[in-house]
Amino acid sequence: MRYMETTNKGHLINNPNKDTSAEYCRRTWKVGKELLKGISESLGLEANYIEDTMNLDSGWQMIAANMYPPCPQPELAMGIPPHSDHGLLNLLMQNGVSGLQVLHNGKWINVSSTVNCLLVFVSDHLEVVSNGKYKSVLHRAVVSNKATRMSLAVVIAPSLDTVVEPANELLDNQRNPAAYVGMKHTDYMQLQRSNRLNGKAVLDKVKI
Repeated sequence: MRYMETTNKGHLINNPNKDTSAEYCRRTWKVGKELLKGISESLGLEANYIEDTMNLDSGWQMIAANMYPPCPQPELAMGIPPHSDHGLLNLLMQNGVSGLQVLHNGKWINVSSTVNCLLVFVSDHLEVVSNGKYKSVLHRAVVSNKATRMSLAVVIAPSLDTVVEPANELLDNQRNPAAYVGMKHTDYMQLQRSNRLNGKAVLDKVKI
């Protein structure tokens, strides 16, 4: 498992509490792997299917810290525009200040912010592996004029050299053909970095 720390602008940071960060990453990695076992079984696959095919023994993990100070005119600003995440899962912790919204049935829904609680998002690569049975979550962050919102996101992702594609066991050429083309994780990340955050624009590029 490799992990990277970033700011909300995606820049690498020097963290004086590296031991704490590393321990947090180790523990959330274990949580992510257990969740993926349950997801594998829910798809009718072996419990370790996603872990094995996505090469999670050398998987990629990213931790991103975000801070949104109070904004005097929140109606004119956006914390983070609508997007979905690369990787399999995103484990998000918040400081109790609301601001996260998810798109549901064409409407933006406020997600309550509970402290000491992990919110789990399905990410793009899980949508691909499941051939669309699991959908990555389109979300955004809005700002407030009252309080500072902070969040800590941990992305659980395949190894960089893994080609992410629909699980063969879920495919049927007539009833359930592949809905996505395979793409190496590192190429997907490069594609994401070269595009502005714009909904599921990157995921759409691998749809058939």
